[in-house]
Amino acid sequence: MPSIVSASTYHPPHIVEQGQTAAFARELFKDDFRDIERLLTVFQNGQIQKRHFAMPLHWFKHDHTLQERNDLYIEKAVEYGTEAVKQCLKDDRFLRYSQPAEEIDAIFFVSSSGMATPSIEARIMNQLPFSDGAKRIPIWGLGCAGGAAGISRAYEYCLAFPKAKVLVLAVELCSLTFQRNDRSKSNLVGTSLFADGIACVLMVGDDAQVETKRPVPSILKSASKLMPDSEDVMGWEMKNSGLHVVFSRDIPVIVRTWLGEFVDAFLGKEGISMKEINHFVAHPGGKKVLDAYEETLNISSEKTVHAREILSSFGNMSSPTVLYVLEQFMLDDVKKGDYGLMTALGPGFSGELVLLKWGETA
Repeated sequence: MPSIVSASTYHPPHIVEQGQTAAFARELFKDDFRDIERLLTVFQNGQIQKRHFAMPLHWFKHDHTLQERNDLYIEKAVEYGTEAVKQCLKDDRFLRYSQPAEEIDAIFFVSSSGMATPSIEARIMNQLPFSDGAKRIPIWGLGCAGGAAGISRAYEYCLAFPKAKVLVLAVELCSLTFQRNDRSKSNLVGTSLFADGIACVLMVGDDAQVETKRPVPSILKSASKLMPDSEDVMGWEMKNSGLHVVFSRDIPVIVRTWLGEFVDAFLGKEGISMKEINHFVAHPGGKKVLDAYEETLNISSEKTVHAREILSSFGNMSSPTVLYVLEQFMLDDVKKGDYGLMTALGPGFSGELVLLKWGETA
């Protein structure tokens, strides 16, 4: 089965402690909410300690046009994405030998926080020696589900082309969408939660020639699911000033009532249950979402340790976040035969599941 043989992450340069963002939000929103101090507890209660941004905090104190934001998105996405790809192709934590960019057959580029035509992966192909025949598959609009969905689509590609070597590159610069004149509670919550991140994964088909240093996860199956008529749960609202976050307070409730049946049906078709899942590779949408995962799937807090660590250190970076979690599991001393379940939820409202099984080194 197609395997994930390398994973890398790139951390944007500006580190902001959660206390700093809380103080920033207090100053910005204090005249708009009478209960501002109560609302600001979301910064303390979200289990986020720090986040990485593409721009320094003082940049967010001023208005910026949509063009200015998007130009920055393109510039930084190309810069950071190039570095993540370079690291992924040579990462000696996983790979015995570096993989030449010329041998990559396809690039799945995942993002929802900026717009570019030609898309970002085309611009990165001009920075690195990729073959001009490499397939380009940009995926836009899946938000937090995008990282897992990118893995799913690359898995299907590798099934069709067993000799393929494929990159999944997820780049989100959520901070550049910040709307300082949006006084909604959704924007306040988003200010406490979202961050910037970049992750790249190298996947190979069964007949690709790649040697790894440690056991790697193969993909057994994937599934997607859409909740009908749920467009208002999560996403963007496009206005003249840019992208405005749509973020329903009901998301943890939806996880509790909707995800369990999806997971049980998916695993049941493969003849296994959640009790047999050793490694829960979850997108940490937020503390309440992780709590809901544990409750609805009847799993212990031990299963969400990596997800909570990533949330604490990086916040919710949208699509790359689940790949940050995957990287941590790939660095663990995982046993041959262990099962993993990757899960992520995003706009639609939708879910993506990927069933993993660790095997020998490739």
